[in-house]
Amino acid sequence: MYTDFLDTPIGGIKIQATRHGIVKVIFSDEKEYSLSSSLTLKCKKQLTEYFLGKRKKFSLPLDIQGTHFQNLIWDETQNIDFGLCVTYKDIADFVKNPNAARAVGNALNKNPISIIIPCHRVIRENGKSIHYSGGLKKKFWLIDHEANVRGILG
Repeated sequence: MYTDFLDTPIGGIKIQATRHGIVKVIFSDEKEYSLSSSLTLKCKKQLTEYFLGKRKKFSLPLDIQGTHFQNLIWDETQNIDFGLCVTYKDIADFVKNPNAARAVGNALNKNPISIIIPCHRVIRENGKSIHYSGGLKKKFWLIDHEANVRGILG
């Protein structure tokens, strides 16, 4: 396992990867020193570009393990356009399981790769959010950041 860290405008991010792909991108201010890899360095570069408003899509191999349903939801979440928000029900509809909005929320709650799998773009139908792994302040910062970049870059 390779590990790297990135300081961002919203706090530290811990990046973990195998030789096959990114395993975790989580918010953490605890810096454990470990071995970087070309993949963790590439992830740091792309996340830095994202925070600078120069990247809207990530091109990194992912190596995550989840249930069939979780993987389906995480894959679908990566299709949400930069700067846009959808609801849990929208995701359930996209995967042709319209009654699964709560299950979508549970799957996103277990998302191990923040920002790259952009669960921050998923909100409740009433426009509110009740949870985000990094905290709601970070979620709304990311939503506002993308809206601002989208406005500038179109």
